[in-house]
Amino acid sequence: MTDTSESTLEPLPAPVEKFILHWGDMGNHWGVNRSIAQIHALLYLSDSPLTAERIAARLGIARSGVSNSLRELVNWKLIRRVPVRGDRRDHFEAETDLWEVVKRIAEGRKAREVDPARAALKECVAAAEADPDVDGTAMTRLADMMAFIETMNSWYEQMLTLPKTSWVALISLGSQVVRALRPGGGSRPQ
Repeated sequence: MTDTSESTLEPLPAPVEKFILHWGDMGNHWGVNRSIAQIHALLYLSDSPLTAERIAARLGIARSGVSNSLRELVNWKLIRRVPVRGDRRDHFEAETDLWEVVKRIAEGRKAREVDPARAALKECVAAAEADPDVDGTAMTRLADMMAFIETMNSWYEQMLTLPKTSWVALISLGSQVVRALRPGGGSRPQ
């Protein structure tokens, strides 16, 4: 995609447009604004950095909406500003390493969703421990949930330290790990 005048843009190829629209719909399911997801998809598929004006023209989104969406994507570290020789406008390109994209999305969602829930649960457990009116069942279930959250948080933190090659190897081992963890040493019940 070359950066020609916005008024002379050729239509996007049908598969590219379909992907962008689908990614926008998926963004809605993930709690991300449709425009943000569509801009990310356009930049991900683009072979060169794009200006906000070009993004707005390509997607039919108001320029102000594009600016806000670009800020959000930069904050998530899914896109970055890049300089283009001879052009003073900001240009943007997407992270194209899918492992990095998934990692950054997971980090962002954890920070926005899991960490606050974890903090609230810690407060509930502490308050329940100090309240004699909380019965044993509620206390046990709160403690179990806290232990589960802490275990998952610890696992997540450990996974972030692994290099991409280790993630790929671990995922590739998936079915072998499942078989090894089954009772009876991997034999599948019939």
